[in-house]
Amino acid sequence: MEAVSIGILGLGTVGGGTVTVLTRNAREIARRAGRGIEIARAAARDYRPERIEGLNQIGQIGTDLFAVVEDPSIQVIVELIGGESPAFELVMRAIETGKHVVTANKALIAKRGNEIFGAARRRGVMVGFEAAVAGGIPIIKALREGLAANHIEWIAGIINGTGNFILTQMRDHGCDFAAALADAQARGYAEVDPTLDIEGIDAAHKLTILASLAFGIPLQFEHCFTEGISRIDPEDIANAAELGYRIKHLGIARRSAGGIELRVHPTLLPERRLLANVDGVMNAILVKGDAVGPTLFYGAGAGALPTASSVVADLIDVVRALTTDPNHRVPHLAFQPDELVDIPILPMDAIQTSYYLRLTALDRLGVMGRIATILGEEGVSIEAIEQRAPAAGETHVTLVMLTHRVIEGQMNRAIARIEALDTVQGRVKRIRMESLSG
Repeated sequence: MEAVSIGILGLGTVGGGTVTVLTRNAREIARRAGRGIEIARAAARDYRPERIEGLNQIGQIGTDLFAVVEDPSIQVIVELIGGESPAFELVMRAIETGKHVVTANKALIAKRGNEIFGAARRRGVMVGFEAAVAGGIPIIKALREGLAANHIEWIAGIINGTGNFILTQMRDHGCDFAAALADAQARGYAEVDPTLDIEGIDAAHKLTILASLAFGIPLQFEHCFTEGISRIDPEDIANAAELGYRIKHLGIARRSAGGIELRVHPTLLPERRLLANVDGVMNAILVKGDAVGPTLFYGAGAGALPTASSVVADLIDVVRALTTDPNHRVPHLAFQPDELVDIPILPMDAIQTSYYLRLTALDRLGVMGRIATILGEEGVSIEAIEQRAPAAGETHVTLVMLTHRVIEGQMNRAIARIEALDTVQGRVKRIRMESLSG
């Protein structure tokens, strides 16, 4: 059969990796897809030719992104430029002209996916986005197809490698956050402006997509609670280790009676959990289904070739389904479009979890009793407490507490009351805890 012509937008890390995989594995890909895949055109405003294997096999390379989209000979557009604009306009124009789309753009899908999928459905074209979450890990396909028989109960994942690397360095080397971030930047794991990674925004984009696929809800990035790792101290990491825990930056989506939990934040995990032992830049996602139980997906969450692996897998799916009736294709968000349910996303005040608390209090009789009384009055039950001996001449001591599960709104009230005590110095450090038991 005649080869399928594609156009690639962007020849950066992922774009260059996609060219490499498509050209290096062309024969194997054709055997799987049933047809060859030919890169007819590519467009990029800036790229490094010497870093891209197979660049000479692209039919035409230019700088005009929209010219590639408008080319009538191209059947599939691969959007790898990132960001919301002009990616959104390019993708929508590709759909308008009847072209299928493959993208690795998690921000685009999380924030504009509802519009994109609606337009694609009306036009009868496909949008593949496997590479938008967790790089080379096929988690999108797993949720859309492999776990389709399950009622998904919850998802918890390390879905940003930069943040995971920073926390691993802090734990292994005892360094502070600033030093670990500088190391990540020196190695090329973190951007010059690392905000998206360290403040959890990148992970929130990905979690938004996973929650939609898992629970059959519209994409709702604006409702995802996000807390970063920049305020994690070496002291907290050391305390967690002494107590049998590790701190990971998790994305958690859980179905509960009142709605859907959608949250990204630092989390204490029992050190025996598999997820707690995922280190460095690796990603891992734990999915709990009612039939299959807990399943763990682990692998490289970024990088040229791992992400390109997912991009090309989507291309193969598109090529296989080119002649398929659009009504019989796998739905973009796993559930049939008219079966998506707008279940409310719970505010953080309504979330129930356990907590690690660290505070500094005056070393005086009755202070600990007053703090315990406040916690009890707000319905917070203490599981464990440690008081660190004060250094010579010090008048204050450090208290570390672990609590049982409690509604966050109650914990917020307790913390506010404790911080108002004149015997408590500074702010109370609070990190959420999860057991993630099957």
